[in-house]
Amino acid sequence: MPAKSKIQQMAAGAALSAKREEIDPKKLKGASKEMYKSMSESKLREFAATKRRKLPKKKK
Repeated sequence: MPAKSKIQQMAAGAALSAKREEIDPKKLKGASKEMYKSMSESKLREFAATKRRKLPKKKK
């Protein structure tokens, strides 16, 4: 399932970085923190890999 907005894609990227221990999970806030806790690395990778070109900034 691809990301539905640019913000969701960016949050998934931050959560994925924390899962891979590239950044400290304590630095995550909001949606990225929830994604980190509730999603697997493969799901996060799928969301983060979504192309941003045609995505809206925010989902309405």
